[in-house]
Amino acid sequence: MPPARSTRLALVDALRGFAVAQMIVYHFIYDLNHFGWVKLQMNVDQPWLGWRTAIVSQFLLLVGVSLVLRMSFKPGLGDFLRRWAEVAAAAAIVSLGSWLAFGPRFIWFGILHFIALALLIARPLVRLGAWNLALAIVAFVAWLVYADPVFNATPANVIGFVTQKPRTEDYVPLFPWLAAVLAGIGLGALWQRADWRVPAWLAPIEQRPPRVLMLLGTWALTVYLVHQPVLMGAMTLLKKLGL
Repeated sequence: MPPARSTRLALVDALRGFAVAQMIVYHFIYDLNHFGWVKLQMNVDQPWLGWRTAIVSQFLLLVGVSLVLRMSFKPGLGDFLRRWAEVAAAAAIVSLGSWLAFGPRFIWFGILHFIALALLIARPLVRLGAWNLALAIVAFVAWLVYADPVFNATPANVIGFVTQKPRTEDYVPLFPWLAAVLAGIGLGALWQRADWRVPAWLAPIEQRPPRVLMLLGTWALTVYLVHQPVLMGAMTLLKKLGL
């Protein structure tokens, strides 16, 4: 009997690592701004808003693809729940840490909180296969055309049809971001039909993935939790030293 195929593809880990690398650089600049070493309006101006959108989109597309990949080779509910519990626990840690760092602007529904909820919503939809691409379009268009002040209050603003964003350091509501996860599931379903064959133009990354990106992509959740305390801790020390 041939050995069971791994649920990990080097290409997916490398792409995830690329998103993680961008996130670290983005947060490094964000922290420089927070401590006053640079003066930027990163929550308002371009290209910062566009870059953040691109980073989050990359992460969430890969969440969808990875969900299909994992269910293809490890369809058991127990495996899914163990991974979900890791993400949910990490989200709780982020909330606590950001409350200590930012007070009332703490992260109560950031990207990890979103992923935890989106996984529960998206897992039953994997069976729809490529039809998730159509659902992604519907979800995004719904966000484009509809908003109501009734969704501005917590916890309704988790849904995302807000007319005013809440004051928080990270906010990733269900709409429009569920569209990215659904698109990832749809793309993953098409890839699954092709037996996870890697296109020729991406084959070099699959065969010889950059080691740094592989490391970041394989340990993405750990890096996400650790990188900001390290960055902010170092900057706090430098600030106290008068630098």
